[in-house]
Amino acid sequence: MNASRLNAKSKPGIPVAVIDIGSSSIRMEIAELAADGHVNSLESLQHPVDLGKDTFTLGRIDAATIEECAKILRGFRRIMGEYGITDERSIRAVATSSVREASNREAFLNRILIAAHIRVEIIDEAEVNRLTYIAIRDNLERQGALDDSDTLAIEVGGGSTEVLLMQEGLVTQSRTYRLGALRMREMLGINRTPAHRVVPMLGRHIQRTVDQMKWALREADIKRLIVLGGDVRLAAQELVKTGNDNERLAPVSLSKFKKFASSMASISVDDLVRQHRLSYQEAETVGPALLAYARMADAFNMDQLWIAGITLRDGMLLEMATGGSWTDHFKAQVLHSARALGRKYQYEEKHATHVARLSSLFFAELQDEHDLDPRYELLLRIAAQLHEIGLFVANQSHHKHSMYLIMHSDLFGLSKADTTLVAVTARYHRRAVPRATHTEYTSLPQDQRLVISKLAAILRVADALDQNHNQQFQNIGFLREKDRLVILVRGVEDMTLERVALKQKSEMFEEVYGMKVELRKDSGRGRIADHG
Repeated sequence: MNASRLNAKSKPGIPVAVIDIGSSSIRMEIAELAADGHVNSLESLQHPVDLGKDTFTLGRIDAATIEECAKILRGFRRIMGEYGITDERSIRAVATSSVREASNREAFLNRILIAAHIRVEIIDEAEVNRLTYIAIRDNLERQGALDDSDTLAIEVGGGSTEVLLMQEGLVTQSRTYRLGALRMREMLGINRTPAHRVVPMLGRHIQRTVDQMKWALREADIKRLIVLGGDVRLAAQELVKTGNDNERLAPVSLSKFKKFASSMASISVDDLVRQHRLSYQEAETVGPALLAYARMADAFNMDQLWIAGITLRDGMLLEMATGGSWTDHFKAQVLHSARALGRKYQYEEKHATHVARLSSLFFAELQDEHDLDPRYELLLRIAAQLHEIGLFVANQSHHKHSMYLIMHSDLFGLSKADTTLVAVTARYHRRAVPRATHTEYTSLPQDQRLVISKLAAILRVADALDQNHNQQFQNIGFLREKDRLVILVRGVEDMTLERVALKQKSEMFEEVYGMKVELRKDSGRGRIADHG
């Protein structure tokens, strides 16, 4: 973890453990979290495993591999006990693509829970990107390198490649590609390929993904390329004199890196194990991964790349130190990502932002009725921000087009489940309320359907209040009268169109919240909130 974040004057903190179950190894970091937010690393452990090899070739995890993982994690659990880490709230264990894609993933999770008493969370690509960003941003901030330059961060893992584009310190694109070092080796049968053919074969395969990346990032002016991951850290040990501080950004010339990548990819796994003292699992992934990094750097015309000694576990620890993911900065980042998506589809930003702000006011006013935690306020604001992007496709049924575009877009920081919730909420900003024939809605768990109904009811009313798209309702307040929610407006003379729209769109609100909605000029009795 970050050596520069260590605070010698800090009092002993709370011991915690984070575990990353990857394609070729299981890693654990034990650290102390100080009251001032500093993270003090205590111990790092790593054991090689064949999870990715099983999943990417067989589609499932072999029983022997499951038992090996259970044995490793039992050992980790004993070590946690030595540090006094027994509370589940002080432990977070995550698994990525090698477990996520396995057909018997539930059996794997159950076996680990029974054998090691560790509850493993399978995280999707969006969560990997979010945790990686937390670690990268912290690293850049500490080194004074967080500037306005377009920065591309890439991690080639065993099963996939994660890509983050940061502009002015905020993520504007986050993408995942099914290009992984171990996946390539198993898919292409590299172990059976003559050495002189390995590099050309890998190069052709990698180039297809690189071409996709170039097209997706065609409008970016990338000035800095940051590469991270276990394989590139192995390269740093050979190419960079970092001493014991592998946390800093270390520049490496591309020509030097390309030469090293080609040599590593051309050596057999057995020779890599002998010559570089690697585990067999490390030796299998290092060549394909380094070649992928080199190709990507070439594609974006980089003279050098920056090797970052940060990990997914660093992001997990930093999140634990700050008390959770839904910080003000995180919320601002997610909203920025939503606005970037809206601009991509040429949406009417002033209207969308105004509806989002009105929705937030309604969410606060109705807290006792909907009883939702604050994170849903953010999801409502995102749905409001994007509710009309479907107009880019067609005016007719644009609410359905909005749902489709949101569900098939990368919204940084949101899981697939959260993205689905946002998309279906946006779908109901107009026209029909949820029905049994709407499969996108009915296929969701009952608790999520209820959340969508609560949020969509608010969104419909907020959208009606800007029917003119002129953002004239800058000051609104609320008044309760028996079974009625009165919306009080100040400084607006003619509300005819909004009253008509509210009558058309308030049916769902009345059904969900059991209150009629009325629009009225303020007479000084209500609570007026200026959100302009």
